Amino acid sequence: MKVIKFIGILAAASFLSFSAFAQEDNNVGPNGEIVRGPYVTNGAFDNTFIGLGAGVNSVLEKGKGLGKMGLATDLYLGKWFSPAVGIRAGWHGLFDTAKSGKIEKAPLNYFHGDFLWNISNSIAGYKETRFWSFIPYATTGLLIVGENNGKFSLKGNKEFAAGVGLLNQLRLGERVNLNIDLGLLTARAKAYNMEGFAKILAGIPTATLGLSFNLGRPGFDRLSTVMPVIIPSKYTDAQYEALQKKYAELEKENAALKNKIADLENQLAPFKNLVDGQTYLFKNGRFTAVEAKVASPATVYFDLGSAKISAREKAHLEFFANNVVEAGTKLLLTGSADKQTGTAKGNQKLSEQRVDAVKALLEKLGANGSNIDTVAKGDTDNKFDTPAKNRCVVIEVK
Repeated sequence: MKVIKFIGILAAASFLSFSAFAQEDNNVGPNGEIVRGPYVTNGAFDNTFIGLGAGVNSVLEKGKGLGKMGLATDLYLGKWFSPAVGIRAGWHGLFDTAKSGKIEKAPLNYFHGDFLWNISNSIAGYKETRFWSFIPYATTGLLIVGENNGKFSLKGNKEFAAGVGLLNQLRLGERVNLNIDLGLLTARAKAYNMEGFAKILAGIPTATLGLSFNLGRPGFDRLSTVMPVIIPSKYTDAQYEALQKKYAELEKENAALKNKIADLENQLAPFKNLVDGQTYLFKNGRFTAVEAKVASPATVYFDLGSAKISAREKAHLEFFANNVVEAGTKLLLTGSADKQTGTAKGNQKLSEQRVDAVKALLEKLGANGSNIDTVAKGDTDNKFDTPAKNRCVVIEVK
C-alpha cells in the first residue's frame, strides 16, 4: 500500500508538471519562431538562490519493497548561469527507515551537488514570468547513515551516492518560488549495515515541498543584435563653409603633389632600367650599355735612375688593379731602363728593382702574386723612341 501511495505522488506531480509545461505559451518572434537567446552574461551574484523544504524519505529494498516514511528536509544554495543551466549544493536529511531487519529510524545525511537543466526554457524559450518550470537534475555526493537509535547524528557509515530528480518550480513572485522536488538516490546498501544488503544497491526515494528565494539580480537579458542608430551632430553654416574651404585646399594640394610626382617619374625614366655594374654611354638623354675595357698592355713610368713609383703612377696602377685584375688574372711584368744612360749592368739591376716594385704594389692592391710573372731586360729591349718612355715596366694580361 505504501508503494502505491508513493508511486501515486510521483505520477501526480509529474503529470502536473508536464501539463503546466504544455499549457505555457511559447516565446515567439515576429514570424512565429521560438526565441532562445543568446543572453548577456550575468554577474557572479546574479540569479543565485537559496532554498529549504520538507517531506518524506524511505528505502527501497530489493525483494522487500518500500520501507516506512521518514522525515526529509532540504537546505541548499545555487546559481543559474543561463536560463537553461544551473547548479546547486546542499544538505538532505533527516531520518530514514527500511522494511527489513531492525531498522526503524536511522539518521540520514546527504551532502550533495546537483546539475540543473531547465527544460522549459531550453525547449520553449526563456520567459521570466513562466508559472511552472520543469527542471530535471543529476545529483551526486556523500551519504552518511547513522545507527538505528532514533537520534540525529553526523556520524555513521559513509558511502558515495548518485541519482536523478525532477524539480517542479512554481513562480509565486519575482523572488519567491514554490518547489516540488522528487528524487531517487542509489548507494551501496552496506551503508545501512543490514543482512542481505552487503552487495545490493539500495534505492532512496525522496519527495519534498519547499520554497526558494532568488538573490541578487533575477532574470536574464537577451543579447541585442540591433545596431545602434548614430545621429550625426548638426553643423552651423560657418562650420560647414570652413570644412568646404579646407576640402578645396586639400584637393588643390593633392593635385600639385600628383603633378610633382609625374615630373619626378619623367626625370627618373631614363634611369629605371639601368643595371648595377654595367657601363653606359649617355647621349641625347638616353643611356646605352657599352662594354668597358681597360687598355692592355699598361705601362708604369719611372724617373731617371729610380725604381720608386710616383704618386701619379700609383693612381694609374690602382685603376688598373681595380678594373682589370681579378682573382684568377695572370700578368706578365717586363722591366726596362733606357740605354742612353748608365751601364748595362746597372740598367739590368735597375729594371729588376722596377719590376719588383710594381709586383709588390699589385699584390698589395689584391693581385695574386703566384699569377704574376716578371722579366727584367735592362736596356736590351727599348721599344720606345725616347729615353723617358723606356724607363718603365710594361704590364700585360696573359
